[in-house]
Amino acid sequence: MKADTLRGHLDALLLAVLDGRKLHGYAIIEALQLRSDGALDLPTGTVYPALRRLERAGWLASEWDVVSGRKRRTYRLTRSGEQALAAERTEWREFTAVIGGVLDA
Repeated sequence: MKADTLRGHLDALLLAVLDGRKLHGYAIIEALQLRSDGALDLPTGTVYPALRRLERAGWLASEWDVVSGRKRRTYRLTRSGEQALAAERTEWREFTAVIGGVLDA
């Protein structure tokens, strides 16, 4: 998948994989790969800065946990993050309906 295709959608993707669960950074990358059947293979240099940005925005909260015997920072959605994800999902459905209407005509 082209990197340009993802531009503007990374936040929604990260919020979606954290919906209802708490994950560390590498597990987030793995979840994106799994949900996309391998199409999304984002580098850590893209994902970790985005996670920190979403945390600064108040959409994510993080804490240090021990995962598989290693100390890792785990992330979860805040209430604001849940609301942002709901808005992103609505916007995505509207966008795909409009674009689909044009491309499939």
